[in-house]
Amino acid sequence: MVQTSSPIKVEESKYKDLYEKKVVFDFGTFYIFKEYVIGEISHGEHFTWDLAEKVIQRVYKHFGTQDIQVSYISNRIYSYSVQPQDWVHFFKNRHKVNSVAVVAYNSSGMLSVVLEKLFSLSPMKKFKSLDDAIAWSLKNQVEKISQKD
Repeated sequence: MVQTSSPIKVEESKYKDLYEKKVVFDFGTFYIFKEYVIGEISHGEHFTWDLAEKVIQRVYKHFGTQDIQVSYISNRIYSYSVQPQDWVHFFKNRHKVNSVAVVAYNSSGMLSVVLEKLFSLSPMKKFKSLDDAIAWSLKNQVEKISQKD
C-alpha cells in the first residue's frame, strides 16, 4: 500500500479550535463547522445508511433546520468500508450537500472514491490533504452562493 501523505486528525490540525460542535458516535467522530462537516469514521467500521442518518439528524439539530448549505469532508484517517449505493438513500430522502471531499492517505483509499462517485449526485473530489479538501469545499460554497445571485 502506497502512502500519499501522513494522516492528520482534526484534533491534531490547525482546525481543532474552529469547529462549532464535535459529535462522537461509536462508529466515528464528526466535526460541524459553519460551512462543512468533517467525518472521521472509526477503524474497521462499515459505514451504512443507518449510521449516516444518525449523523445527518445531529447536523440538522445543530443548525436548527434541514435547509442547510454545507459540504461533507470524509477525513479517512482509518481504514473502513462504505456502502456506496447508500448515497441513493441520501438523495431520495431529499437531503442535500453542496459537495463531498474525500481525503485519502493511501492508494486503496483513493480507489474506493471512484466507486462512491458513481452514486453521488453532488460534486465529489478526492484529496491527499485536509487543507486541500477544505479549500475546495469552501470554493464550491462560494460558487453555489454566487450562482444563486
